[in-house]
Amino acid sequence: MRVGIEAIAFHGPEHYVELADLAKARGVDPDKYTKGLGQIRMAVATPMEDTVTMAVNAARKVLSNFDIDPHDIGTLVVGTESGVDHSKPVAVYVHDALGLRANCHTYETKHACFGAMAAVFSANDWISCGRADGAKALIIASDIARYPIGDPGEPTQGAGAVAMVISDRPHLLQFDPEVRGHYTKQVMDFWRPLYSPTAFVDGHYSIGCYLNALEGALVDALDKATFPERYAMERLQACIYHVPFAKMAAKAHHRHFEIDAGEAIDTESERYVEVRKAFSEKTQRWLSLNAVVGNIYTGSLFLSLIDLLRGSTSDDLKQISMFSYGSGCAASMSIAYPTPGFERFRQAIDPEPELNARRKLSISEYENIIWLHDSLATGDTEELRADEWDLHGDFLYLGNHKHIRRYRGLECGICEARRSERLAASEHQH
Repeated sequence: MRVGIEAIAFHGPEHYVELADLAKARGVDPDKYTKGLGQIRMAVATPMEDTVTMAVNAARKVLSNFDIDPHDIGTLVVGTESGVDHSKPVAVYVHDALGLRANCHTYETKHACFGAMAAVFSANDWISCGRADGAKALIIASDIARYPIGDPGEPTQGAGAVAMVISDRPHLLQFDPEVRGHYTKQVMDFWRPLYSPTAFVDGHYSIGCYLNALEGALVDALDKATFPERYAMERLQACIYHVPFAKMAAKAHHRHFEIDAGEAIDTESERYVEVRKAFSEKTQRWLSLNAVVGNIYTGSLFLSLIDLLRGSTSDDLKQISMFSYGSGCAASMSIAYPTPGFERFRQAIDPEPELNARRKLSISEYENIIWLHDSLATGDTEELRADEWDLHGDFLYLGNHKHIRRYRGLECGICEARRSERLAASEHQH
């Protein structure tokens, strides 16, 4: 059975900050952010845009853009590390907003930035073993990366959601059915205690943990594979990675290349030219969206995938590798095969028009958003107004009343249309 990604879509906040402007405001050379991190802009979520609203909007896009009947969704999973409740899953809010059927298996996954990939693997197994009975899985990666003003992690913020439909009709990408490599180790490289609204991170240590996990996951995949040459760099037209910041992908690809070559390659060695060439051809080309959105935690890898699919043809791509990493830590390495003809869906998945329509924030506007978000962290709030934030979306967070989160937004139009069609068909049969 062929299982993979039938549809994919991105949704992000309606505002952004230029990293060069942020650098100047913090008294830092802009090159430190734009060249050192590889980031150009970062998406900024207003208080009315949260993990739920981004997940719902991404899901609506993926169903509508690919003409998928919501009634066909049998499993819904949201992977997130910035949920809105310690108990109630984001997925339940999404289920309600989309009007999905009552017997849709619905839950949330968490393992830092690995949560969405864990959900993808679970959906793949659910369909492959025959238990889906023709149904599809809707997997959403939705997160807000937020750090305190002036924190070293401030330029690595971002926000967004990627929604994917996994099915036995993989119009975009088919997963390798044989092998995936895994790696897990308890480390304190990045974490957010229950009492803290923002995360703690040991940056340099986390980079080392990431690279060690990449090696562990790749070695595990090679050990399991009947045909290890499937993972050979020369057979891969693209290698995409978890992207907390764009330059991390360069470090990841360097390590990946070293493992493939069977030797350490110093940046001063002659072979490093090969590393740079491979990175330019197989990875760097698919980082433009990450560079203007920022870190979206669980969705970062899949944002690179969108970039890959919107900018390639099936003549260019036959086989790709995907590396997912979540701090704490867990990682996986897997192989996938772009479906011949996937380029016909390019317009349906390309988020660039919406990204270009975002409004640029001044640094003072951005800081006001962060301060207000912190003040809304506990207790009831006054109702938030979209016009005060220059927002145009129809599904937004309105604030809390009696400790209950409230949202504004009509049920998904495609859901209503499909429901009417089914009702009319049922009445006709009777």
